Amino acid sequence: MTAGKPSARRGPGQRVGLSRQRILDAALDLVDRRGLKALTMRSLGEQLDVEAMTLYHYVPNKDALHDGLVEQVFRSAAPAMAEPADWQEALREYAKALREGLLRHPAVLPLVASRPAVTQATLDDVEACLRMLTDNGFALGRALHALNAVTVFTIGHTVMEAQLAVDTHEAGGTDWLAQLATERYPLITKAARDRAGVDDEERFAFAVDAMLLGFDKLCSG
Repeated sequence: MTAGKPSARRGPGQRVGLSRQRILDAALDLVDRRGLKALTMRSLGEQLDVEAMTLYHYVPNKDALHDGLVEQVFRSAAPAMAEPADWQEALREYAKALREGLLRHPAVLPLVASRPAVTQATLDDVEACLRMLTDNGFALGRALHALNAVTVFTIGHTVMEAQLAVDTHEAGGTDWLAQLATERYPLITKAARDRAGVDDEERFAFAVDAMLLGFDKLCSG
């Protein structure tokens, strides 16, 4: 055997191709399929075909794993603000992308609604957005207010969409509302029959546009 440099050896827990991002992708897939309660280090290790202890080399605890899931959803919306044509369009596209991401992963909604986005990646995105807004005339405090308002509204709206989604014939559904007594509820029944103001996406976009108009009057320039 020829002499030479000793080959590098993998330390305990290291696996070819395993990374924090791969672990987060697998965790999100598991939660999408089986729900948040099914997410444990053991179940995630089984999905990745590694020992559960291996995961701790990349995510130190379950809290960090949950933070990573929040990051995954927020990061999916971040490209909407890359090189924006203007700040209003950037925030509008961010809100739209965040809502769509949350609706794709409804099982993650309880985490997004209850924990701050505090990973390095999400904080980098917040910093970039604040820079964009302050460069466009926002005072720093109002830039933070604007970003927070859009984010909180988007999360809250999406939570309500997911929790209150009903069949159109069930109580609160459009067909149910259309059958109410027109003498007492002429406007409600007309809106239900005409499908006026009942589309969640349209309602969401209307509210975001209203916020952006207000921001323009109060914060920019």
